[in-house]
Amino acid sequence: MIYGAMKFSIGGSLKLAFRPWVEGLENIPEQGPAILASNHLSFSDSFFLPAVLDRKVTFIAKSEYFTAPGVKGKLTAAFFKGVGQLPVDRSGARGAGEAAIKAGIEVIESGGLFGIYPEGTRSPDGRLYRGKPGGLARVALATGAPVIPVAMIDTEKIQPPGQVMPKLMRPGIRIGKPLDFSRYHGMEGDRFILRSVTDEVMYEIMKLSGQEYVDIYATAAKRQLADEAKRRAEAAKKAPSGVEADRDDA
Repeated sequence: MIYGAMKFSIGGSLKLAFRPWVEGLENIPEQGPAILASNHLSFSDSFFLPAVLDRKVTFIAKSEYFTAPGVKGKLTAAFFKGVGQLPVDRSGARGAGEAAIKAGIEVIESGGLFGIYPEGTRSPDGRLYRGKPGGLARVALATGAPVIPVAMIDTEKIQPPGQVMPKLMRPGIRIGKPLDFSRYHGMEGDRFILRSVTDEVMYEIMKLSGQEYVDIYATAAKRQLADEAKRRAEAAKKAPSGVEADRDDA
């Protein structure tokens, strides 16, 4: 009931304000379980996709969103629960991976739609990065549920990092045909099979999105960008002292 109310209010407002275009809605089953595997460009992806679907989609979110103290924390937790997010505790020995897999299997076994971002984090530059073989492939092989590739289009342009007010523009959503991996059912312990399944899904997402594909993990790319930004900042700090030294010598 809460999800329905949130979908009517938030989802309705998003559709009215941004008018997202959608292709491939017929590929979403009217009933029964399925995994929606999407690229990840923006925080808003988890809101635009459910807004255009008739069925509930359950994503996972870090547990910190559900445990913050105070009134604001309670409101935040209620909001994330209302829009169908499941908390995942990342403090365990194996981090969010095992918790995400367990959550996904539970959603699938209940006959629902489970949404997951195989890249594991938002793209730092709009390109498509290598999919992580854990959550997506293991849930698919453990349950036999079809995997539906999804491409979010231009959502990163609506509110880039550092921009307070969102830009009113039309994002897009392309939904591909379901992928059947039942031939690998029960082989979720084989890392080569997991890699193969994940790569096949990422290839379909790439075709739908038109993104440039980068064969490294997005987390590694973010570290590289952060290191480069740090080097530039350090170089900028050193530049003025060098200039002053030249002036003194003159």
